[in-house]
Amino acid sequence: MPNAHFTPLISAHALAAGLALPLGAAILWRRKGDMWHRWMGRTWFLLMTFVAAGSFWIRVSGHYSWIHGLSAFTLVMLALGIYMARTGRIEKHKRIVKGLYFGALIIAGLFTLLPNRLLGHWLWTHLLA
Repeated sequence: MPNAHFTPLISAHALAAGLALPLGAAILWRRKGDMWHRWMGRTWFLLMTFVAAGSFWIRVSGHYSWIHGLSAFTLVMLALGIYMARTGRIEKHKRIVKGLYFGALIIAGLFTLLPNRLLGHWLWTHLLA
C-alpha cells in the first residue's frame, strides 16, 4: 500500500463511522420513542449518510469496489428506515436499523481491519508490529 494515505475525506469518513458505532449502540440499548431517541437517531442517520455517501469519493486507483454497492444499499435502507418510523411501522424500522448497524457498520467495519485495507494496513504495521 505505498500510495495509500489518510486524506481529509478518509479521516472524516473514519471519524464519522467511529462516532456512529457507540451512538448506534446507545440507541439500540436505551429506551425507544422518546425525544432523546429521535435526536440520537437523527444524528446517527446523518453520520451514516455521510459515511455511505462519502465513500463514493474514496476509490482505489479510481475504481469502485464491492463496498460501494454496500454504500448504495445503505443509503436506500437509511431512507427506508426513516420512512418506516414516520409511517408507524416500528417493527420494520427496528429490523432495518439493527440490520444497518450490524451489517453496514460492524461487519463492514471489520473488513476495514484486513491487512490489505488502508486502516487495517496502518493498524497491522504501526500498532501491532
